[in-house]
Amino acid sequence: METKKSKTGGIIGTLAAVLLCGCPGLFLCLFGVMTAANLGTYSTEIGNTLGTGTVPQWFGFAFICAAIILIAIPVVVGVLTLRDKKPKVENVNENLPPTA
Repeated sequence: METKKSKTGGIIGTLAAVLLCGCPGLFLCLFGVMTAANLGTYSTEIGNTLGTGTVPQWFGFAFICAAIILIAIPVVVGVLTLRDKKPKVENVNENLPPTA
């Protein structure tokens, strides 16, 4: 009887990937959409000089691309670590019945 491998390591790896890559990816995606929609404003104050402006829209599109990569990492980690691998057949000739 074959022993079933524990998937605890795969689950822990997937959860770590979700926390370290997936969540920041979602927030980066939200920030990228807002910046691409020209809603990314900022204000600075250096000394007594006040400056305001908007973040360029191409930053938003770059943030969206980076967010897609960050969101895809937990998906790939989950698929690779939690899938069932096919067992390897060691020697096919041993299991054949004799011919007569």
